[in-house]
Amino acid sequence: MGRSRSPLALVLLVLLAEEPAHPYRMHELIRARGKDRVANVASRNSVYQAVERLERLGLIAVRGVDRDAGRPERTVYELTPDGTATMLDWLRGMLSEPAVEYPEFPAALASLLILPPAEVADLLDRRADAVESALDAAKAEVDGLGLARPFLLEEEYAQTVGRAEVAWLRGVVADLRSGTLTWPADWT
Repeated sequence: MGRSRSPLALVLLVLLAEEPAHPYRMHELIRARGKDRVANVASRNSVYQAVERLERLGLIAVRGVDRDAGRPERTVYELTPDGTATMLDWLRGMLSEPAVEYPEFPAALASLLILPPAEVADLLDRRADAVESALDAAKAEVDGLGLARPFLLEEEYAQTVGRAEVAWLRGVVADLRSGTLTWPADWT
């Protein structure tokens, strides 16, 4: 991570800006608030590793250790002044500067000519169905939370981008199936 920003590091710093917490609590808050859609916490260990890196960088520090009866000791962390400044810097940068990211899907699109157009159409159709289904499930879950719009902007963004992807996928599939989009004859 170095000083380079990451979604998980930002989410952790923002949580610690609210109040000091131990990694388990941070992990649970991320999941409870639906922030696991924007920061990868599939493995609880990822939170612990990120916390260790943030501490090494001096962005957070140990505030103390909780010793609740019948529970293991839990190290509680808090933001340092440098952590607060870094968090604000990262947030401002992430909001204002488009990042160069390397997701899998564009790489697959750049490589799809190796497959027959009919197979690509079927695969993209399956993707469109899967994206649409995931968007519908996420919207139903978020709608049930009753949160104000400022707490849902990342989901609103994901819905907008996802719906645009589905529309684009459906258009490409239609073009592949109609034959208006195909590969050069000498390609395969």
